[in-house]
Amino acid sequence: MEVRHSALCVEEAEDAVKELRTALAQAGITLPSLGLDPVSLARERPCPLVELGRCSVETARRLAAVVR
Repeated sequence: MEVRHSALCVEEAEDAVKELRTALAQAGITLPSLGLDPVSLARERPCPLVELGRCSVETARRLAAVVR
């Protein structure tokens, strides 16, 4: 049961990354390092975190404008 739960958590996190990547692309924003945090996946019972990664100052400002 725990293995199934962990697999569902990872699948849900992967879907969230895809959804965010698509939404950002529609706003003309690319976060090259966007993905799942490998450390959070390495746990015995994975509880994935989304890694947004680094971006340029210009991208950070564009992202802030979209969020506002």
